[in-house]
Amino acid sequence: MGGADVGGSSSVGLRPWRRMRERMRAWARRVRDDVLAVYFCARHPDTPWAPKLGALLIAAYALSPIDLIPDFIPVLGFLDEAILLPGAIWVCLRLMPAPVLAECRTQAQAWLAQQRRKPRSVAGAVLVVLLWVLLLWLGWLAIRTA
Repeated sequence: MGGADVGGSSSVGLRPWRRMRERMRAWARRVRDDVLAVYFCARHPDTPWAPKLGALLIAAYALSPIDLIPDFIPVLGFLDEAILLPGAIWVCLRLMPAPVLAECRTQAQAWLAQQRRKPRSVAGAVLVVLLWVLLLWLGWLAIRTA
């Protein structure tokens, strides 16, 4: 009545939500681009060994088709993708030499411009499966010795 919008469908009321959604999409695109940059940094010959090792592990996990923590587990399932993985990517990129990072970001942009899908990491999938097997084995040992 009287022009008041009780249902919340007012465009004025939705603007902050739309802006937040657009910021989240932009952030997700940056993370996607950074995952590819980390992938290329891991393969770059001028990357120092310590950042290269971190980049290899991060790229293997980020590009693995299997999650360490499955998404169907409430809260924890999205924790690795929403907080831990972006944080690890951020640290890894900060450790990269500037020329290597610039070259790898350019490579990642070229990869995406060619509309290629992101690479898949079989090694990352194997790593995740091995970690789950190790955890199950340790759990079995703990139960057996208790």
